Amino acid sequence: MGERLLRAALAHAAEFVTPVGVWDPAEAEERLAAVAPAVPMLASATAVIEACECLYVAAPPAAHVPLAEAALAAGRAVFLEKPLATELAAARGFVAGAEASGARAAVNFPMASSPAVAQLAAWRQGLVPEALAIEVGFATWPRGWQQGAAGWLARRAEGGFTREVVSHFLFLTRRQLGPLALQEAMVRFPPGDGAETAIEARLTAGGVPVTLRGGVGTTPKDDHNTWTLNDTIRLRDWSFAERRGADGGWAEAPDAMPNERMRPMVLRQQLAGVAAMTRGASHPLATLREALEVQEIVEAILASG
Repeated sequence: MGERLLRAALAHAAEFVTPVGVWDPAEAEERLAAVAPAVPMLASATAVIEACECLYVAAPPAAHVPLAEAALAAGRAVFLEKPLATELAAARGFVAGAEASGARAAVNFPMASSPAVAQLAAWRQGLVPEALAIEVGFATWPRGWQQGAAGWLARRAEGGFTREVVSHFLFLTRRQLGPLALQEAMVRFPPGDGAETAIEARLTAGGVPVTLRGGVGTTPKDDHNTWTLNDTIRLRDWSFAERRGADGGWAEAPDAMPNERMRPMVLRQQLAGVAAMTRGASHPLATLREALEVQEIVEAILASG
């Protein structure tokens, strides 16, 4: 994800942000140098903090809070990947401290900038929410493009599709419908320390009933998902806003496009939000509080096993 956002910053958002330095462990240096040969490879995360106005943290979750706290202590803004931390106590403490100090900080939930989500919100006008269904499926976990990070993504301690993917749809649900509350959940883990292979849960969002299902090996696709409200409008495969037609079938929005084409537009808008956040201006990015609420639900689902 760090590489994706770096590419977006260079190719699509140069008017908003300028990467001034990157750092990653030695095994990633060659790959990063190929992605952004003109961006200095610095000697440490501390050096990046010293050089920047806003620190972007794309690292395994255990590093999120320490790096973010160091940047905030140095007076920098922070843009984080999720989850906030590997332990809820650490996430809660970090969010409480950041809020108390008025820190400039946000979390990278790209649906905050999605044109498809904006279309759903427009279609929702006058629609009374009655029920929401969320389904996610994967051919394998981690997904093909994430295999380089399988060392932690495939393990129970920090990885799994509930943290990595379901969290996006919980954020969307929180934004669209209201506060989340978990009613019951089931999770299935493989032997050993592997990440979950299946989940089911019932929640409410602003009082609206929500069903959630996810599993590995349930689709031939790398990644398949739907977020369906009232069986009337839905988001499919990240980027397709669809609604029921008169014939009962699903019809895409006129400007719908595959996620591969929409992603650069979304990340450009996310980075515009990062620039605004760094200036102390209003922005659409996910707040630390929203990210914490999502993480509370995610970890409760995983703890049900």
